[in-house]
Amino acid sequence: MPLTLGSTLLLTLLMTVGLVFFLRAASKDRTTVVDVHSPQPALDVLEGLSQWLLQRGWQAEAGDPERRLLRFRGRVASSLHLALLLSLLGGVGGACLGLVLRQLSTGLGWWPLLLTLLGPVAGWVYRRRAARQEEVELRLISEDEAPCSSLRLRAHRDELIALEQELAPRLQLSSDGSLLSSPI
Repeated sequence: MPLTLGSTLLLTLLMTVGLVFFLRAASKDRTTVVDVHSPQPALDVLEGLSQWLLQRGWQAEAGDPERRLLRFRGRVASSLHLALLLSLLGGVGGACLGLVLRQLSTGLGWWPLLLTLLGPVAGWVYRRRAARQEEVELRLISEDEAPCSSLRLRAHRDELIALEQELAPRLQLSSDGSLLSSPI
């Protein structure tokens, strides 16, 4: 096997590994817990958060008064554009692998190019794994009579970032800021 074909095969296999890891990362559960504080009363903050979540399509579930917990559930959809991009990348990667295999063994004919047809599998895997039920939990950790409120929020990281960006000024929410400063 010539050196150029070996290195091309290695790079093609590395691209395949990269696609697999990208698929895993794109559909990974990114549930995060963050504590937020507000100088407003707890009832006002909980009402504002509940209304905001309902407007975004979340559905309220039964809360737990003893644990001071409100729970919301929603179905998170996968991105059609990302699924199409992953299908395209998978198809191009399959074609590249087919061409390399064809060059390595000319006796195989042109059938290795059929690996291109495996491209849509990448989009299908992403769509199946990324579309799932998500949950948002709001837990009051301050006392009921306290003039200010503290809450522990447990949700998908992107939902917490949207909440912090949209509701922080109106409800005077503050947290440690780690969601907005994180590089990931």
